[in-house]
Amino acid sequence: MKAGNIYKAPGKNITVLGSTGSIGKNALDVAQALGLGVIALAADKNTVLMEEQARRFKPKLAVMRNESAAEKLALALADTDIKVLGGETAVVEAASLDEAQTVLSAVTGGSGLLPALAAIERGARLALANKETLVCGGNLIMRRVAETGAELIPVDSEHSAVFQCLTAGDEYSRIILTASGGPFLGCSPAEMASVTPGEALRHPKWKMGAKVTIDSATLMNKGFEVIEAMHLFSAPPGKIDVLIHPQSVVHSMVEFIDGSIMAQLGAQDMRLPIQLALTWPERLCGPARRLSLTDMGALTFFKPDTDAFPCLRLALESAPGGDGVCAALNAADETAVEAFLSGRIGFTDIYRIATEVTSRFEHITANTADDILAVSESAGRYAEECIL
Repeated sequence: MKAGNIYKAPGKNITVLGSTGSIGKNALDVAQALGLGVIALAADKNTVLMEEQARRFKPKLAVMRNESAAEKLALALADTDIKVLGGETAVVEAASLDEAQTVLSAVTGGSGLLPALAAIERGARLALANKETLVCGGNLIMRRVAETGAELIPVDSEHSAVFQCLTAGDEYSRIILTASGGPFLGCSPAEMASVTPGEALRHPKWKMGAKVTIDSATLMNKGFEVIEAMHLFSAPPGKIDVLIHPQSVVHSMVEFIDGSIMAQLGAQDMRLPIQLALTWPERLCGPARRLSLTDMGALTFFKPDTDAFPCLRLALESAPGGDGVCAALNAADETAVEAFLSGRIGFTDIYRIATEVTSRFEHITANTADDILAVSESAGRYAEECIL
């Protein structure tokens, strides 16, 4: 986790995976403000926005994971020198381009594993916003980071906060991850049964993609963040706590062995942790909003209700099981969330399906990328069977 040489923003180049999503768009705002070069962009299906981004930043390579979208984009950019590719392997190729010193990964789900490994294998800095990469393959990823000398700097606001707090020293007694509580804070388990997709997508604090917004509503996202923190900071589950903090001003905290607690505060603006991951160890004046201490009001903290939010409990129980069970949990969650958003299952069925899948895969080991992908595929199929 230690930063290497001083990172000067001017003249530095980045690749952005997931450029048309919320994190990707914010990352390009930061790149423009700091004068960073953009070597490659990758997205899924949004060809309209990708064309706009490609024409504005003039990358060497533009990738659409969806191959039909790639064909459409290639026609749209035929009057440029930008190379257009499609498919999963093309996303990996984008992460592999040596011209980019930093790869920011903001793709959705377990598909982020192979591009992250590609960036790590060439010794690049990986600015990681795709938490599923560490949920599915944390042991593998951190092992390869150590072996290659690559840098991994977290982009999630919570992990960025912990990363910053730990610069004061690594003799800590616990990491405290904060959570807004999502749109159903204070609801009973019975009230959760009738939740609709529209209600679950109305997050009170953050504007995010549909998948992560639903995960925030179930608090599965916070469970994933505990798993992520275990790998990033070499922390056992017993040294990581979760506190509900509805104001979302304190992004996370670290308690040191002497009893002092260091917290990182900031506005609800993802451009701040994105910029930090791109420029660390330097701090530059950038486009992120500033926090007004006089306007933020009272700050409150309390323990999460794991009866109302059992997905958090399930993730915490799965965390010590290793990459196999965690990959299965992630695949089950991806399948169940998609089914909920399409109206095939109810909100509380997400937990039911994730529980059934993890119970089947709890003793599975996964040591390689192929192992992790195989477990994910098998767990996803079983999750579909649990839906039918």
